[in-house]
Amino acid sequence: MQYQVFIQSQPNQRFVASIVGMPAITGEGTSEEDAIAQAKTALQSQLAGGKFVTIEVNLTEQLSEVMSMKYAGIFADDSTFEDWMEKLATIRREANATEAER
Repeated sequence: MQYQVFIQSQPNQRFVASIVGMPAITGEGTSEEDAIAQAKTALQSQLAGGKFVTIEVNLTEQLSEVMSMKYAGIFADDSTFEDWMEKLATIRREANATEAER
């Protein structure tokens, strides 16, 4: 696997290399190459003792409803909203007609 490494120059001619996406895995050295080597060793050690897994998180119906209601009513007092919706419907009809002609 390939990992990106972020390298920072520190005072006293030191370098810190951090594995992108895994901020707890770093290496330090007197050169960029040394810092990268230290980070690589730390990453290999970390990976040897664990594994990556994929999980799925299902939103509850209540949370999903709250998220979908975030913008509910934001156009309630907008006098141009109905005109905008009509123009949008016209654009959709024209696009559908053009697509049907192909």
